Amino acid sequence: MSVSAGLSATADADVLVAGGGVIGTAIAWRAAVAGLRAVVVDPERGNAASLVAAGMLAPVSESFFGEEALLRLNLLAVRRFPAFAAELEEAAGQVTGLRREGTLAVAYDPDDHAALKRLTVFRRDAGLGAEELDGRACRALEPFLAPGVHGGVLFPGDWSVDNRRYAAALRRAAHLAGVRTVRDSVAEVLAAAGRVTGVRLAGGGTAAAAAVVIAAGSWSGGIAGLPGGLDGVVRPVKGQLLRLRVPAGMPPVLSRTVRALVRGTDVYVVPRADGEMIVGATSEERGHDQTVTAGAVHDLLRDAQSVLPVTSELILAETCAGLRPGTPDNGPVVGPAGPEGPDGLLLATGHYRNGILMSAVTADAVAAHLTGRPAAAEWDPFRPQRFLPASGRTAPPGPHEASGQVGVRPR
Repeated sequence: MSVSAGLSATADADVLVAGGGVIGTAIAWRAAVAGLRAVVVDPERGNAASLVAAGMLAPVSESFFGEEALLRLNLLAVRRFPAFAAELEEAAGQVTGLRREGTLAVAYDPDDHAALKRLTVFRRDAGLGAEELDGRACRALEPFLAPGVHGGVLFPGDWSVDNRRYAAALRRAAHLAGVRTVRDSVAEVLAAAGRVTGVRLAGGGTAAAAAVVIAAGSWSGGIAGLPGGLDGVVRPVKGQLLRLRVPAGMPPVLSRTVRALVRGTDVYVVPRADGEMIVGATSEERGHDQTVTAGAVHDLLRDAQSVLPVTSELILAETCAGLRPGTPDNGPVVGPAGPEGPDGLLLATGHYRNGILMSAVTADAVAAHLTGRPAAAEWDPFRPQRFLPASGRTAPPGPHEASGQVGVRPR
């Protein structure tokens, strides 16, 4: 994308996106493809979460009890992702590193195996593909696994993508589609007569826009002008992970993502085509702290080595910490701000551990709202209204009601 120091009266936007991670950039790209003039405002290209991620597209192995609505949305997301990625690669002329080998979940000890089996029953009852394997079969698929691995489950419906290549391709495609970027942050949403007029920038000045999308991840709640009840919904959840590299001359260590339960703790190892491997990740309530700690590095390496002993021979290429945007129910917050917010204000945040996975369908949903069309029904449980005070309605607005449509038309 091009870089602008600010927006002039001749550079007003149809849609201004606050946040330049994969969510915000995907939204801006799809808006531009739909014929809208789009601007992204972000000081650091959304590096807090998008570039510190494993890139797992894992609706099956990350499904849990009580999150059935989220599972339906994640399944929609993984179905959409291949076509979206193919279009993105063609538009950007860059690869995204999409891999479709599935996820192998393994258990370190008998208690871990019992817990994995309980989750597998739930996932099968939900109609998800899951093939149970004994330890020998797990090692046949991944020979570097520890001899003591008790057993596992193969989830062929889980994929992965190289998050950094994917983010770079999104930025390139958005730039080529005419999206402009302002290296600043949005301090406040501005409105008049019940309608969005633009934003006030933290660095000074304002930017006019017909619609504003809040996609600032864990910083979304710090933007003034949101309806009361939405400003405190999204919180940062710190995650630390490691990037390992296979030494020259060593054969590839893994052919697919491996998730392991190790003494009740979840750890994953995600291979890349270039020989890099991602080990993650912690989950910490530490506010906006992004420091890397020795204890986290130790624990991640210990758990990874428990199931993949060869980890000790790999090169520790990078340690990093990011901030996932969490919500009280672990679900995203996507759609118009609702009756208490100004027309033209949308939210696309709170994706927690599924930002890469949901980027395509989130962009689809927001583009639909911006052009006056209904979003997919799977988004209904995740509208912002669920966190707003009761407004006298007996039910939330349906996907075809006017309150669910923003309707910024291409010029």
